[in-house]
Amino acid sequence: MQTKEEAFKRLAGSKFRSSFSLTSEDKVYIEQKGMETIRRHAEDFVRQKLAPAHPKNDGKQTPMRGHPVFKAMHATACCCRGCLNKWYRIPVGVELSDDLQTRIVDFLMAWIERQTAEPSK
Repeated sequence: MQTKEEAFKRLAGSKFRSSFSLTSEDKVYIEQKGMETIRRHAEDFVRQKLAPAHPKNDGKQTPMRGHPVFKAMHATACCCRGCLNKWYRIPVGVELSDDLQTRIVDFLMAWIERQTAEPSK
């Protein structure tokens, strides 16, 4: 299994994945809500959009904007089961374990933390 750093390095090599970044508005939202609330949102989104063996509208279930976690999901290739399979070899058609869901949320939050530490674009 790759480390977070290895995954971030690999994602940086993708023109599409590396095109995502948090806006100043996203950062204000995160600051207002707090990282614990953002984490709870990430947990909910992962549970609803990725955890089922066959998510509804898989491949189209994660909006491109509207919430910082959605951007994180696309930036980290954790947006649908197809991307999870392609980038992390997580099997399609199998419900995600609680442990795996937590690892995905941790990765999403690591991306968000990196983004909030950088100047806004």
